[in-house]
Amino acid sequence: MRQPFTQHAPNAATSAGLHEEWALLGRYWDAANYLTVVQIYLQENALLRHRLGVADIKPRLLGHWGTSPGLSLIYAHLNRLINKTGAQLLFVAGPGHGGPAVVANLYLEGSYSETYPQIGRDADGLRRLIRQFSTPGGIPSHVGPPTPGSIHEGGELGYSLMHAAGAVLDNPGLIAACVVGDGEAETGPLEASWKAPAFLNPSRDGAVLPILHLNGWKISGPTVLGRQSDGQVLDLLRAHGWDPVVVSGSDPAVVHPQLAKALEDAHAGILAIQKQARRHGVSGPARWPAIILRTPKGWTGPREVDGMQVEGTFRAHQVPLTGVRENPAHLAQLESWLLSYKPETLFDDAGRLVPELAALVPQGKLRMGANPAANGISGSAPLPLRPLDLYALDVPAPGAVKHETTRPLGEMFRDIYTDTARDPRFRLFCPDETNSNRLGAVFEATDRCLMEPSREGDDHVSPHGRVMEVLSEHLCQGWLEGYLLTGRHGFFASYEAFAMVSASMTVQHVKWLQHARELPWRRPVPSLNILLTSTCWRNDHNGFSHQGPGLIDTVLSLSGSVVRVYLPPDSNTLLATAARVLSSKDHVNLIVVDKQVHPQYLNLDDARAHAAAGASVWSWAGNAGAAEPDIVLACVGDVPTEETLAAAWLLQRHVPKLRVRVVNVMDLLVLPPRDVHPHGLSDDAFDALFTAERDVVVAWHGYARAFHQLLHGRKSPGRFHVRGYNEQGTTTTPFDMVVLNRMSRYHLVLEALNRINRFIPGVDRLRAHCGEMLTRHEAYVHEHFEDLPEIRDWTWTPPPTGGAGINRNVEGNDENE
Repeated sequence: MRQPFTQHAPNAATSAGLHEEWALLGRYWDAANYLTVVQIYLQENALLRHRLGVADIKPRLLGHWGTSPGLSLIYAHLNRLINKTGAQLLFVAGPGHGGPAVVANLYLEGSYSETYPQIGRDADGLRRLIRQFSTPGGIPSHVGPPTPGSIHEGGELGYSLMHAAGAVLDNPGLIAACVVGDGEAETGPLEASWKAPAFLNPSRDGAVLPILHLNGWKISGPTVLGRQSDGQVLDLLRAHGWDPVVVSGSDPAVVHPQLAKALEDAHAGILAIQKQARRHGVSGPARWPAIILRTPKGWTGPREVDGMQVEGTFRAHQVPLTGVRENPAHLAQLESWLLSYKPETLFDDAGRLVPELAALVPQGKLRMGANPAANGISGSAPLPLRPLDLYALDVPAPGAVKHETTRPLGEMFRDIYTDTARDPRFRLFCPDETNSNRLGAVFEATDRCLMEPSREGDDHVSPHGRVMEVLSEHLCQGWLEGYLLTGRHGFFASYEAFAMVSASMTVQHVKWLQHARELPWRRPVPSLNILLTSTCWRNDHNGFSHQGPGLIDTVLSLSGSVVRVYLPPDSNTLLATAARVLSSKDHVNLIVVDKQVHPQYLNLDDARAHAAAGASVWSWAGNAGAAEPDIVLACVGDVPTEETLAAAWLLQRHVPKLRVRVVNVMDLLVLPPRDVHPHGLSDDAFDALFTAERDVVVAWHGYARAFHQLLHGRKSPGRFHVRGYNEQGTTTTPFDMVVLNRMSRYHLVLEALNRINRFIPGVDRLRAHCGEMLTRHEAYVHEHFEDLPEIRDWTWTPPPTGGAGINRNVEGNDENE
């Protein structure tokens, strides 16, 4: 047997002066580190029962060693804290690349084998454990959905601390121990996450314990915080409201007792803060404990490889010994590295962890891999939803009422807050835009949450508020994701254009849910509901920077098993959609609807039916009846719907012999074939809406390319002629926005007239009329800075038939040609 590395001897916990407890803890840490290395390197010979050979080595060496020893050190010490205190701890691994370390610790505590019985706690189970890591049909190298006890992937860095904070909101018994890597700490989202003390209320919330692990290096260079002094890093965390301490060293004899004391003190500090708040109330932000841990990158691994320093440098980041199959010296060095942990003292002849180390593991649900909160159980009760009749608008006839579309939704949210006050499990997350987005009714039931001191002139701001407003889309969405993954419910409301700030978070959450749905042991969790309002078409007052429907494109490319996209045309369909998504599980629901005053079309019964169908023929808006139409006008979204109805009105008024059908689509994903998305209409149902052969002129909220993408696989998709947002924007009037993007009623009429396949009287006159109106519009809007009265004041009424002339006014409308 080869001798262990001399620098690793203290890790075996045999040095004189080490307390027996630290000796045992050190051996447990050795076991976790050993299992980490064998997962990365070996496919056979997991316990080194014979000399290491080339056949034992995986053909592809994948994984990340550098962060793993630090994660295992923290995990082992958190186990010790749980055993001493009975604390309920959720482990959040920001350095997600440390997946083999977390899996190793889950295996040692037994929760992994309980979740995956085929990975038993014996020699055969160890063989299966190592063979599954980063191999086809196995598990990924990151902490992710297949990892018990995890709510956080850590592949895209920056979100760990916000997920931890979201998990403890309204979860008073939970402590989220969040390891933040110093590479991750350089990201914008993580930097924003340090603001959590301004929002965590110890009288009702759990606690986050950040452990900032500074090993000094990223993949190929130094980290900023790793190069800064302890004083600088302490000042940074203190400025954000934390009470940090430093644990530092490369000698386990020093680090073990320091880290144990820091964790015990932090736990005692958390309990003291919560006890004070729960007995006497809160009086400002708590100074929550935090730990700054400095240890070498790749600690206990090879010190040098081929004459280059590895331990304590970026070279330890991934696989420190490469080409092991081809390089006999590297193979020998790997064997020495593995033997330095003395596996024969860690596992018995049957491959089980020896009893004295197994005794260090917490029991039952106190194990971090078995924490119920990580499986959506902590607040899994459904939401109480009052009858939608309480909020529905009275719509006596289509277009007869105009209203701010999202305002009734705010009233619905208000009552959810009221009805869950005794069992809080709903929150609205919004970047300083709750009132702007017309959801302000929630402030009749609760306030904005802020732990900072109140000031005269504050509007509904208090430590006890449950509306989470912070000017960071990342924080809003990340907090909500942590809240949802631990079983609660909520909405993230954002200006449409700025939801792109956190678009990659949306992608990552969809990927998480997609894989989680494949795991039978993971419970379904409430869906991520994203409300996009202040949309591109009605941000005419803010200008081009606020105009962009790109998140729709982003989510349409993702898994059809997870993604849903809804564009309700009015308030009542929005209410029906909200009730649907708040009851759904394991989805990402994108709801796109503007907040401004818009025409309202459907009463509640019709809105429910329309929402259930996803798309409907609006027979009242066309004149084709049961006959085959000459042209189909389709609309998706509130502004496109209004322009389409106006186009249908013009066509029927001026060319009454033209047979027009109007189709409204509110569930966007009914459009692709059913084998592409579960909401997809059958071919027969699709043709029943759009006909099998007629041309379809589409007014669409987003980019035309996204709509065309949905039609792939449908019969004759080229007959769909799509008008949508085409990156033409500025500070202008509402109607000028649709003109600039060539989606106005006049552009739709012209497109329709170009697509009819028979001669109909009146077509040429109407075509000329549309050109004249576009010319009038351009002159008027530049002269008067507002839209033409006949545009601004237009409302839907049934158009007259029988050849009404171009110059004839129609009572109830103001199109004064």
